[in-house]
Amino acid sequence: MSEDFNTYINHINPDFWRDLCVSEGQLRHYKRGEEFLRIGEVSKYIGYIKSGTLKYVAFSAAGKEHVVGLEFEGEFVVDFPQCLYDSPSIVSIIAVSPCDIYCFPTKEVARRMQTDLKLKDVVMHSTEALFSTVYTRYLSMYCKTPQERFDELVEKHPDMFAIFPLKDIASYLNITPTHLSRLRRNVKKAAWNS
Repeated sequence: MSEDFNTYINHINPDFWRDLCVSEGQLRHYKRGEEFLRIGEVSKYIGYIKSGTLKYVAFSAAGKEHVVGLEFEGEFVVDFPQCLYDSPSIVSIIAVSPCDIYCFPTKEVARRMQTDLKLKDVVMHSTEALFSTVYTRYLSMYCKTPQERFDELVEKHPDMFAIFPLKDIASYLNITPTHLSRLRRNVKKAAWNS
């Protein structure tokens, strides 16, 4: 896994969150297709992904699924920062493959933040890092071509197509599966011509 796929990981204290989840959390197993979080519910856990992959899914008014985020082994999964405010989630988080996740209760994080200034600082820093990652991705959707976004995705995670279905990758890139197939063919043709 490329550490700079989800760039927030490079700007937080991953050891702090990993240690919290592993030492004080509970190891939970999620089957392929099982929800870590369902839209409309408040996130119960922050999780450290021991193994597996997940996708964040939002739905249009017409009910069309849009993949808006991907998480991999060694990363964290949570509806953040909404979980700290007991806000219902506007995304579902679904296991794309079988997952083992160390889960720590988000209510406990919120409770500890009331008295633990170090934890409060870590949470605020994590919020800033996540915002930066999301903002960069948002700008990418407007300023980069689908080919550029595809190339970056494959560069950061070369085994992406072995992990996620084509429709999920296309949705994440905000293109159609047909367009994604065309982009893949273009890359293969370019490699053959080199």
